[in-house]
Amino acid sequence: MKYRTFGPLLLVPVLLISACHENNEKDKVRKVMPKSEISIMKLSNGSISSSVQLPGVMQPFEFVPLFPRVNGFVKKVLADRGSSVTAGQVLVVLDAPEIEEQAAAARLKYAQARSGFLTSKDHFLRLVETSATPGAVSAFDLSSAKDKMDADSAMVAGEYAAYMAQQTIRGYLTVSAPFAGIITERNVHPGALVGPSIRDAKPMLVLQQMSKLRLTVDVPEQYAPQVNDGDSVHYWVNSMPGQVFAGTISRSSQSLNNNYRSETIEVDIANAREVFKPGMYAEVVLRVKGSQNAFVVPKKAVVTSTERKYVILANDRIAHWCNVSEGNEKGDSVEVFGDIKKGDEILTSANHEVRDGQVLR
Repeated sequence: MKYRTFGPLLLVPVLLISACHENNEKDKVRKVMPKSEISIMKLSNGSISSSVQLPGVMQPFEFVPLFPRVNGFVKKVLADRGSSVTAGQVLVVLDAPEIEEQAAAARLKYAQARSGFLTSKDHFLRLVETSATPGAVSAFDLSSAKDKMDADSAMVAGEYAAYMAQQTIRGYLTVSAPFAGIITERNVHPGALVGPSIRDAKPMLVLQQMSKLRLTVDVPEQYAPQVNDGDSVHYWVNSMPGQVFAGTISRSSQSLNNNYRSETIEVDIANAREVFKPGMYAEVVLRVKGSQNAFVVPKKAVVTSTERKYVILANDRIAHWCNVSEGNEKGDSVEVFGDIKKGDEILTSANHEVRDGQVLR
């Protein structure tokens, strides 16, 4: 009776072991991909030459906001928004009576010092002439006269420097154009108080050069090493549909922006007829040469997830996920970079179902 009671219970472990064995066999079958479902290629170095279209913005070749260097009242404004000005042209005249008075006082001090120097110099020269007669002039008197002349000469030099400094400050009352261009902004009128001591003050005028512009483009990090000074570019602007313009890269920043991970390049644009305006957006097409250190693979060989991009190596028929980054694309091919080398075998058509470590028959 005891054996009949425990007999069914003894059969349960045997059934569980049998079921587990069958599941393990099924798992082994699932972990092995049939040869008919895989396609393998060997990696070899290659590059893809293509083009990339990036946005750009036109900026004036030279740009300057004009602020006053001294405190004063605006006396005259000789240019307005849209005025075309030449280099050296007077734009704003300021009025500051105290500066005029300081300049006049400095001039007077210089004149007094110069007069004193001329007197001491004449006195010294007369003593030198008189000293030709033995005993007529003592050596002490002659030496004292020379020292007085030298001191007055130094005084003249100091007063002249102070006078010229005041003249320079007086010159700040006249604001001139540092280069030829167009006045694009005006913020002052006659009678306004302006000066460097006024907080949050806007510039009196803004001057921009229009005859020559800079087309600036931010090139992403992956393309930056493939773009060089002197490379040709093509661009167009939305305000001129159907027109494509050509240019060359004039200069580059030679460094990457930390915020956007991009390198800024500039294309100089001759704009004598003022066809383009600063601030215009342009679409710029750059030629990218590709990298000689890249590997060219089919796009289907790269698996993209929310966290990574990878290819599946098939060395020794064992699947291994290898993180990569993509480069240039053309057609169904793409450049990849990563911990891969020439001669490695990869799946040409990879997907998420192929697990890391899976056996490939």
